[in-house]
Amino acid sequence: MRRDLLHWTRLAARLITQNFLWKLLALAGAVVIWASVANEPELSTFTTVRLEFRNLPPELEISSRPVETVTLELRGPAGELRGPGENRRPSVVLDLGDVFPGQRTWPISDGNVVLPRGVHLVQAFPSEVQFTFERHVTLEIPVRVRFSDSDSGYVVSGYTASPDKLRVSGPASRVARISAAVTDPIPVPAVNGTTPFHVDAFVSDSYVRFDGSPQVLVTVTTRKKAAN
Repeated sequence: MRRDLLHWTRLAARLITQNFLWKLLALAGAVVIWASVANEPELSTFTTVRLEFRNLPPELEISSRPVETVTLELRGPAGELRGPGENRRPSVVLDLGDVFPGQRTWPISDGNVVLPRGVHLVQAFPSEVQFTFERHVTLEIPVRVRFSDSDSGYVVSGYTASPDKLRVSGPASRVARISAAVTDPIPVPAVNGTTPFHVDAFVSDSYVRFDGSPQVLVTVTTRKKAAN
């Protein structure tokens, strides 16, 4: 037993003395860093950060106008507040993994605010955010062609649109209110015959988007107005 004790004593001494200079320098550096942080004045400040999301279920969409930024009142060491590194900037991250259709409210608190070490959240503006979630749907809607007012002396006698329907997607209630995809205005050609136009279509709700290109080929047939 005495031999085992002597063995472990020698092993401990070897671990302590091995690279002793480097260990001493590391300890001195840690003490210097601790002392600088401990003596650093504590400040308060306001910062505005973008609201971030994660884990939104693919079958759901946000149908209400989202809050995009949150202002945080923070308190902590001056060095952290004045110049945090890129990977340590404050952020607000909401986990949407358990949401369902309807309204959901989140308080802005320590549970979803990511801060540098030593920095504390005092309060947030707004203190909570609310969103409305709906089912994601897709729908084919007709294309409605528009023409500019013209005094060229020619009128449209016919036209075709290709494609004549476009697929859109978005929150269910918003998609249901879209009756057609409307093209940009097309000028009436001052010629007898047909003229092709490549134009883009749009929908009136920014929460509804096209699944694919919104471009439409419109072939317009025009003729000269009959004389009075």
